[in-house]
Amino acid sequence: MKIKLSIIIPVYRESAIISTTIQSLLNLKIPLPFEIIVSDGEPSHSTLTHLEADKSLSHLPLIKPIPSPKGRGIQLNKGAKAAVGELFFFLHADTRIDQRGVELMIKTWQNHIDPLFCGAFDLHINSGKKVFRIIEKVASARSRLTKIAYGDQGIFMSRQLFDKINGFPDIPIMEDVGIMSKLKKHAIKPIFLPHSISTSARRWKDQGILFTTFRNWVLICLYILGIPPKVLVKYY
Repeated sequence: MKIKLSIIIPVYRESAIISTTIQSLLNLKIPLPFEIIVSDGEPSHSTLTHLEADKSLSHLPLIKPIPSPKGRGIQLNKGAKAAVGELFFFLHADTRIDQRGVELMIKTWQNHIDPLFCGAFDLHINSGKKVFRIIEKVASARSRLTKIAYGDQGIFMSRQLFDKINGFPDIPIMEDVGIMSKLKKHAIKPIFLPHSISTSARRWKDQGILFTTFRNWVLICLYILGIPPKVLVKYY
């Protein structure tokens, strides 16, 4: 059957979680023929090596391993170039979507008249700490106000739109803000679905909640002001 949905996952040293991420997708009842593309930006491609050694996954024809130069924007474009689906779903390796989320995304896409289609989910951070509920609410409000979706919100987009705007900018970070800026230039507003996908709290745990949140805001502001991502990545 013709592939309809391409799930594109950029990775960099994600051997510890990639099998779980893919298995969580395989456990869903996705109502369309789909493929999973793993775009590895590490020079040694250790995540792809792990996938090839994982006997529970390596034989599955719907998984495409793609070696790529480092840089999330570059990796996403590389994955999209290899994709054959009509709908692209860009998913971080530490983010999970549930059955309801998949069904809502596909239904929204199928019911959308305009083929130049883009959307994202609300953010859920996988932690019981109350401070994350505040971060989630601020993120949802900010996205709807600015019309900017971030990568950990699970950006999805029609192939037609991706091709029209020439994909993500080939930059190491801020590729999500970059592609949203492209959409604004074409007067296209992403649809924000009233449903959350869950991302890991590992960044906040490793680097501190206040520091990580403040740093992210500062980096976004500096990017909008024109500071090159190759400079900003040093502080990410």
